[in-house]
Amino acid sequence: MRVLGEWDRRLFTRVAAARVPGADPALRRLSRSADHGRLWLGTAAGLALVGGRAPRRAALRGVGSLAIASLTVNTVVKWSTRRPRPLLEHVPSIRHLKRQPHTTSFPSGHSTSAAAFATGVALESAGYGALVAPFAAAVAFSRVYVGVHYPGDVLAGTAIGVAAAALTCRWWPPRPALPARERPSAPAPALPGGEGLVVFVNTPAGRGAPGTPLPPAERLRGLLPRAELVERGPDDDFAALLERAADRAVERAGAARGALGVCGGDGSVNAAARAAAGRGLALAVFPGGTLNHFAQDVGVRDVEDTAVAVGRGEAVAVDLGVARSGAGHEVRFLNTFSIGLYPELVGMREHLEQRLGKWPAAAVALVRVLRTATPVELSVNGHHRRLWLLFAGNGRYEPQGFAPAYRPRLDDGLIDLRLIDGEHRLARTRVIVSALVGTLGRSRVYGAEVVPRVELADLGGTDTLAYDGEVAPAPPWLRLEKERRTLVVYRPSVQRNEPARHPRQAAATVRRRRRERGRRLPADGGPSACGRSHGAYMWTARTASGPASRVPRR
Repeated sequence: MRVLGEWDRRLFTRVAAARVPGADPALRRLSRSADHGRLWLGTAAGLALVGGRAPRRAALRGVGSLAIASLTVNTVVKWSTRRPRPLLEHVPSIRHLKRQPHTTSFPSGHSTSAAAFATGVALESAGYGALVAPFAAAVAFSRVYVGVHYPGDVLAGTAIGVAAAALTCRWWPPRPALPARERPSAPAPALPGGEGLVVFVNTPAGRGAPGTPLPPAERLRGLLPRAELVERGPDDDFAALLERAADRAVERAGAARGALGVCGGDGSVNAAARAAAGRGLALAVFPGGTLNHFAQDVGVRDVEDTAVAVGRGEAVAVDLGVARSGAGHEVRFLNTFSIGLYPELVGMREHLEQRLGKWPAAAVALVRVLRTATPVELSVNGHHRRLWLLFAGNGRYEPQGFAPAYRPRLDDGLIDLRLIDGEHRLARTRVIVSALVGTLGRSRVYGAEVVPRVELADLGGTDTLAYDGEVAPAPPWLRLEKERRTLVVYRPSVQRNEPARHPRQAAATVRRRRRERGRRLPADGGPSACGRSHGAYMWTARTASGPASRVPRR
């Protein structure tokens, strides 16, 4: 240790004697801006405002990593080492901080926070991580350059920060970039400019894509000007309008080439997938919901990804999960199927949603369900079970713990079955504690297996089931199985660079605002508001050969 300490002091002296032109004021200000994590909290706020799932997840993981690292360093490590700060006699006075730190030197808290935040961001998005990393490295170097830390302090802090970010993966696994080999391609018509594509748009009026005020329909028109858009208004029948859009897509496919598109959440995508699979159409999924589970798993993170795939004819084939009853009825699901706590939670959330809003209603419903729910008795593959929850995923989910997050593939022909046993005392508490401490795989109340099919019988103990966030009545008997590679979904063969997408969105927003400023007001002889999309009606279908249909605006 004495030799290492001597090398550390020598290296500090060499850095103190170094002269970097123009770096003295810049590094001093950068070092000060990182006090108390302000630089990284501001960066996280910027990432969240940029919009999109990846930057928001990156910001959240970065802040979580920073919190774990700072807590570890400031409450344990610094007080156990007591290393004094370097002497400033070799450091030029122009580099000195106005207020010198009073805590011990080892390790560098600024370097710990910088490394933790940058690594957390990079775990979620390599592109955003590459943007943050140079600033993190500069902050770490600045602590030696201004004379408040030895190089060894910085290296140790960096190692702790990286370890803290890696630790978050234990409870919240990052979604990896899906390799092309796990998404075998499938034939689909190439529709340049959206020619032949009919898109059913089911999003709240005026809600734009993340990070841009552009409404979904306007953004789609900019990306796919030849596509035919069918927008659902507040008084329109969802099923009837979707059927009309699907039938129109069949007509376009019969005349030349055509496909069905959908812009909305997982419920809308599920319904459109059933319509497309039943008619033999390829499906273009434009993420427009809150979570967009299926779009994320299939590999389209933004409407621009889908637009590129549609123009090039790039697609993959995916499985559909099917729940068939003894009476011959069936329900198809893209993501998940469940019996037990979750259907009760969804039903109660929907009951409270109009008064409280979606997320407050979900929190209240969770508390009520956990307090009042009872286990469900049923037969699983011929074995009588008493369960708090039965979860069946369309494809194998990762991670293998209590909170499945993503699917590496959607065409594996398997059902991911997970059970929480209701026979044991305090089963719900035990499974949550096991998940937190990482021992869920050895828990006696939790079971998981991957199977090609599941038979459920004697469902008299439950009235409802849930699939893809929708609730339906539960029949006495069900068989869960897969329809292999039934649905063709557009997906780009190469993932696009997300950080480069936002300047394009900003440019589209600027063009839209310029067009709006250029319009004349009605008093000046311009068109009235009722003739545009801000009136009581809006044009919802754009065709090359005929007039568009009109439905009430939401």
